[in-house]
Amino acid sequence: MCFMRSLALPLMMMLAVWGTGLNGSGDEKKPKISVKANPAMAISPARVVVSADVNGGPDDNQELYCLGVEWDWGDDTHSNTSEDCEPYEAGKSQIKRRFTADHVYRLAGEYRIQFRLKKKDKAVMAASTSVKIRPGLGDPGGLP
Repeated sequence: MCFMRSLALPLMMMLAVWGTGLNGSGDEKKPKISVKANPAMAISPARVVVSADVNGGPDDNQELYCLGVEWDWGDDTHSNTSEDCEPYEAGKSQIKRRFTADHVYRLAGEYRIQFRLKKKDKAVMAASTSVKIRPGLGDPGGLP
């Protein structure tokens, strides 16, 4: 019985470590996107710079190699970009991890900015952030 108790604690510790992904498998390998807008609040007309970062996963992730980018600015406008890439080579090809773009908001409002990584017309990954634009000069409802 004492032998069983002495094995139980190390076994429970191994399961706890395995469940948190500290053994090299799990969520730390799954890429995620974070999107940030600067400034997050401004007065119109406002130029907002947005960055999207791909965190986690291997640098040669074939699913994320050479994807198109779509920015949906939340004001009925979109921006799209694509790259002309060399054919994918495992262990050699590198994914792009940082994307930036800017947009001018001319009218006050709260806008949801959506970022999508796309393969052809299909979104592979997506994330979003919001900006709040207050009325300024020349904006209806703004200062005279």
